[in-house]
Amino acid sequence: MLRIGVVGATGYGGQELIRLVARHPHADITVAMTSSAGDETRTLPGLTHIWDGDLTAFSLDRLAAEADVVFLALPDTASAGLAGDVLSRNLRVFDLSGAFRLRDVETRRRWYPETPTLEHAPVYGLTERRREMLRDARFVACPGCYPTAALLALEPLVEAGLLAGDVMIDAKSGISGAGRKPSLRSHFSECHGNVTAYGIFAHRHGAEIEQELSRPVTFVPHLVPLDRGILETIYTRVEAKTSERTIADVLGRAYRDAPFIRLRGRANPEIRHVAHTNYCDIGWTLDAATGRLVMVSCLDNLVKGAAGQAVQNLNVALGFDETDGLL
Repeated sequence: MLRIGVVGATGYGGQELIRLVARHPHADITVAMTSSAGDETRTLPGLTHIWDGDLTAFSLDRLAAEADVVFLALPDTASAGLAGDVLSRNLRVFDLSGAFRLRDVETRRRWYPETPTLEHAPVYGLTERRREMLRDARFVACPGCYPTAALLALEPLVEAGLLAGDVMIDAKSGISGAGRKPSLRSHFSECHGNVTAYGIFAHRHGAEIEQELSRPVTFVPHLVPLDRGILETIYTRVEAKTSERTIADVLGRAYRDAPFIRLRGRANPEIRHVAHTNYCDIGWTLDAATGRLVMVSCLDNLVKGAAGQAVQNLNVALGFDETDGLL
C-alpha cells in the first residue's frame, strides 16, 4: 500500500483529502499533521470511523519516515516554505496551495512573493488536460478551484481555435473557498443573505487562468452564502459559422475518456448536481446569429477544485485507476 502523509489536515481541504484517501484501494493515510511543530496531538471527530488516526504536530523527520507521498493542504506561504524541504527527502509532493502554480517568475513574485524557485519544477495538475505530463510526476501543483472550472470549459475551444472575442468569467463560490481561518469576509453575519464581488482585476486566480489560456481574461469572483460549490458563467464569442454541434464535437473529443467531466449542452449545470463529488459539469448555449457563446461550468470547490483533483492527480501519476477513491 502507498503510504500517504497529509500536512494541513485541520483545514477543509485537508479533511476532504483524508475522507477520500481513507477509501482508496491502494493507499493508506499513515500520518496526518497540522502545520505547526508546537501543536498538541488530537483527533478529527468528523472523520470518526472513516479515519481514526491521530492528528499530530508537524515533523519533517516523521513525514520522511512514514510516508511515500505527501499532500500539502496549507496556505500559500506555508507551502512555499515547506515544499522544497519535503522534496529534498525524496518524497512525492502534491501541493493544493497556489504557491507554485505560476511559472513566470515576475508574475509569481507579484502574487506569491514568498515562493522560491525550486530545483524540481512542478507539473500543473489539471488532470484531464495534463495526463501525459502527470505520469510519474514527483511534484504537482494542483490548480485553483476557480481556474479548474474555467479551464476545463475553455481550453478545448482555445486549442481548436474557436474563440474570436474577449473572455469574461463571472464566478461564484461558496464560503469554504476562503479557507477555514475566519475573517471579516467569511463571517456568518457578513455572508448570510448577501452576495459580494471581490478581487476585480486583483485576484491571483485570474493570472492562473490567463497563464494556461495564453490570453487575457476578465475574471470577477463572487462570494455566495453556500458552504461549498463553484458556478462560473463564461461569456465570449466564437468564429463565424461555428455551430453548437461544433462546440459539442470539440468538447466531446476532449473529454471522451474523462470520467469526471459531464457535458450538459443546453442543460445548464447547477451546484447541487456536483456538490460532494469530483465531477465538473459543463453546459453551453450559442447564439449562432451573433457568435455569442455562454458557457456554464460547475464543480465542488473542495473536491474537484481541491482534494478530489489532487487524488485524481495521484492516481494518474502512480498509474492507478483514475477513479480510485473518488467513486
